[in-house]
Formats: sequence, structure tokens, C-alpha cells
Amino acid sequence: MFRIYLVEDEKNLNQILTSYLEKEGWEIRSFTEGEPALQAVKERPNLWILDIMLPDIDGYQVLRKIKEDTPEVPVIFISARDADIDRIIGLEMGSDDYLAKPFLPRELVIRTHRLLERVYTSTEPVKPVINLHPYLLDDGKREIRQGSNIIELTTKEYDLALLFAKHKGQALSRDQIINFVWGENYVGTDRSVDDLIRRIRKKLPHLRIETIYGFGYRMIAQ
Repeated sequence: MFRIYLVEDEKNLNQILTSYLEKEGWEIRSFTEGEPALQAVKERPNLWILDIMLPDIDGYQVLRKIKEDTPEVPVIFISARDADIDRIIGLEMGSDDYLAKPFLPRELVIRTHRLLERVYTSTEPVKPVINLHPYLLDDGKREIRQGSNIIELTTKEYDLALLFAKHKGQALSRDQIINFVWGENYVGTDRSVDDLIRRIRKKLPHLRIETIYGFGYRMIAQ
């Protein structure tokens, strides 16, 4: 059973969303303030649903704490503020999906299903270990190691590294990267791709990722 932590300060909406999510068989723990949610980050739920507008602290503080302490845990964030600004900031901070208020509870359920399926399940009987010298990508554990050290990556950073690993030496357009990492229904700009590439280059400096101007990126096979 998946454990999902919901942070939503509007009590009526919190109750409605909790009810919808519990009907899917998930274990839901809900919060109406940010501070208790901060304390719960160490409990490592399978997914967070986080409202940016909270009464006590900025929801971005919670998002930052989640991604600092548990970068592999996916986050869906929701907001009633300016959609474009919140979407860009949230995605740059490592969130995995975005919903602007008002939205139908069923849409949140669908997005939650898709994200859980993408992160935690696979149709492949055995997931490979891919050599990206000097790194090893273990897709069964969704982790990248350099020697005995595990390199901490967000969900999207890992997905991008996996995409490059599966297409060594191939040119990948920004649209291809967006479709694989964010999904075909992504409505943001390709600025998020460039930001994700920048973060990957910083965390995995030995990967040779080449910029193809006006098109996308390619990882040079080694």
C-alpha cells in the first residue's frame, strides 16, 4: 500500500481530497499546516501532494526540505497563485507535477496514479544495471553510484540520466526529453529542460552531455 502525505490548508478541500485518495486504497496522512509536514519528511512517504499557499510557512520551504532530505520521493504541488510562475519555480526545485486550483479531485487521482506507476512500477521483468563510466546506473533500485557512493538525485534528474543512458550517442530533442521526463501533457516551457540539464551536469560531472544548439542534447558514449 502506498503512503501519501497531503498538505492542504483548506479544511474542506483537504477532507474531500483525502476521501478521494483513500478510495484508491492508499494510506493518506493529511496536514493543514507546513510545520508538522516539515517534521514528517523523515518518515519518507511514497508521494507528497503539497499546496504552496500555507498559513504558517511558505510551501516552497516544505518542498525544499523534501528534496534535500528525500530527493527520490515524488511531489505533486498545487497552487491558486499565478500558474506560470508557480509551475516554473516548483519544477526548478524538483517537483514532479503541478495542478492549478480549481481542479477536479478526480484529476488529482489520475495524476497520482500515473506518477506512482512511473516511479514505483515497471513492466520490465528485470531492470538493467547500465555502465556510465565512472558511474553505474541501477534501474532496479533507481539509483546511480560512483564506486560505493550513492549520488542523490531527484526523480526527474534520475529519469533524465536514464533517458541518456538508454540513448547513448543519440541526439535527443527538447520535446523528446520533455515527453519522457514530464509526460506528453506537460504545458510548461523548455526552460525546465535546460535547468534539469544544468543540475545533472553539476551532480554527474563526468557525464559528457553535449548541447546541440537549436535542437537539444546528446550524451557522448564512453
